Amino acid sequence: MAFEHKSVLLDEVIENMNIDPSGIYVDGTIGGGGHSLEIVKRLTTGALIGLDQDEAAIEAAGLRLAEFKDKVRIIRSNYSEIKNVLKSIQIDRVKGILLDLGVSSYQLDTPERGFSYREDAPLDMRMDKRNGKTAKDIVNDYSEMDLYRVIRNYGEDRFAKNIAKHIARVRLDKPIETTFQLNEIIKAAIPAKVRAVGGHPSKRTFQALRIELNQELDVLKDTLEDMIDLLLPGGRLLIITFHSLEDRIVKDSFRENENPCTCPPNFPVCVCGKKPKGRIITKKPILPKDEELEVNKRSKSAKLRVFERT
Repeated sequence: MAFEHKSVLLDEVIENMNIDPSGIYVDGTIGGGGHSLEIVKRLTTGALIGLDQDEAAIEAAGLRLAEFKDKVRIIRSNYSEIKNVLKSIQIDRVKGILLDLGVSSYQLDTPERGFSYREDAPLDMRMDKRNGKTAKDIVNDYSEMDLYRVIRNYGEDRFAKNIAKHIARVRLDKPIETTFQLNEIIKAAIPAKVRAVGGHPSKRTFQALRIELNQELDVLKDTLEDMIDLLLPGGRLLIITFHSLEDRIVKDSFRENENPCTCPPNFPVCVCGKKPKGRIITKKPILPKDEELEVNKRSKSAKLRVFERT
């Protein structure tokens, strides 16, 4: 299957990246290379570094960007390694960094990857297939309490306790191995009248398992500071998030880097010595326009936030 992924908020990304034709840019989640293609088209003496932990994405991006191969370098790595990756290729600082934190259409639409609750497949959900642990291990090995914590915190599902209880009960008889097996368990844990009006009952639990398995929120939280530090003055960090937990982490980090002072408000002058690293360009997140929502339903929950280094 071809690696397909409609690039979300593409025009808005290009507009807000403030591309310098001679600058170096990093796409930390290159996916199919859609955003990267539009960035690299605008470079003359500049260069683009693309990172992704998904082997299929690396391959697809390589093909898509083949005509610009003299300006592009694609490396298989998680964006959490951005500092080390850039250091290893003798790059100190860059003009722009982009993260698109969505699961690609390819990952969702390839049944054997186990990301989708709409296809019957093994419970996998690994962004990086080199990871030995899968979603199946979480579902079968985590304690009921830990499952509840994961589904409540990362899925924000009000039936988290009941879903965890049902999973723990069913796996006593035999391991839970497929997406459809898990679907049935989740369905049984949610009242019929709620299922009738909400979206797919498994959506939140699948999201929670994926985030836990791939450590998505921890990676984001731990890397934001590095990315801001890697920017040249006037360089921009653009992050597209797809749910409230990611968005909150980005919003808080940007706010802290714009105003890091920890002095009490009544102090006449700052004595903590913490200096702002830049400014927030997007006081409110940029959302997809109606035209984009019509052609790409998966862009519905996308939010773009932008931070500029000073």
